Amino acid sequence: MFEGEARGGFKNKILYQKTMKNIFIISGPSGVGEDSIIKGLKKILPIEVIITTTTRDLRPGESQGNPYYFISKEEFKNGIENNEFFEYAKEYNDNYYGVTHKEIERIKNSDKIGIWKIEYKGVIYAKKMFPNIIAIFINAPLDILEKRIRNRSNVSEEYIKERLDYTREWLKNIDIYNYKVENEEGKLKDTIKKVANIIEKNYIDD
Repeated sequence: MFEGEARGGFKNKILYQKTMKNIFIISGPSGVGEDSIIKGLKKILPIEVIITTTTRDLRPGESQGNPYYFISKEEFKNGIENNEFFEYAKEYNDNYYGVTHKEIERIKNSDKIGIWKIEYKGVIYAKKMFPNIIAIFINAPLDILEKRIRNRSNVSEEYIKERLDYTREWLKNIDIYNYKVENEEGKLKDTIKKVANIIEKNYIDD
């Protein structure tokens, strides 16, 4: 079992097989604009976002549940031991990220299209458990990603290097995705439309 894989895999697979059919993964490295795309999707589709739990620090403008549930590393590790996480991973910044069974239940009961924003390690696990789940990869040229990261306030060269190194690792795993969409500079609306079309094409309405 690699780090990031929840315990009780077969049981989880049976429990969530029906739920996952209308959950779509949106995934891409830092700077691709996932949050902006999801924000745009909310304006045109009945979207409910799966909220990830993380141990990273709260940033200015963020709050509990926006965009993450924030907990301590001790709380996260206790959650792992108690099988509270559907999936989890430890990322490049030494912080944990994961989605709880409780959060999956919340989405299941919402009667909306679930959007799951996760990094590639989470996608690998999700596709292992549910081969039919649709995963959409959002990308942009590496120089554009670096520019967008540099435009963030108070970022160090070490932070930028870590992000770009992780992006290079990410790009080695793009074959796990069903669709690939490039978020070109200045064409966010076009990107949102392309992703919306993919979701509408694959959405199963009971």
